[in-house]
Amino acid sequence: MAEAATVEELVAAARDARVRARATYSNFPVGAAVRCADGRIFQGCNIENASLGLTMCAERVALFSAVAAGCHHITAIAIAGPGSDPLSPCGACRQVMLELAPDADVILAGDEEHRVYTVADLLPDAFGVADLGDSAE
Repeated sequence: MAEAATVEELVAAARDARVRARATYSNFPVGAAVRCADGRIFQGCNIENASLGLTMCAERVALFSAVAAGCHHITAIAIAGPGSDPLSPCGACRQVMLELAPDADVILAGDEEHRVYTVADLLPDAFGVADLGDSAE
């Protein structure tokens, strides 16, 4: 489980990223922040597109940014949406977390509280690389 200081720092970074969201169509800004094992933090925000299928969630922006910068071990991710209640990630983001950050703590934050989960908590009985068998080699 992430240390309290790590949790607070990541929640603050996710809330900071949220203000840069391009939520032109939904008016639902989301921010995310991931921590790499080496201590680096990468932020992401949702970026919407008129062709809604091309919209990218904050979680995936942050995760992809970390991987693109050479982070190979993500230890935690915080997600902050609007409102007082913690925001839970969509299924696509959960699947990407399983692949890129399977052992990470996942901190779901609202304006008033946060909750900490594991990726396995959020995606039980997941389909992952091990399920691909020989085709994954």
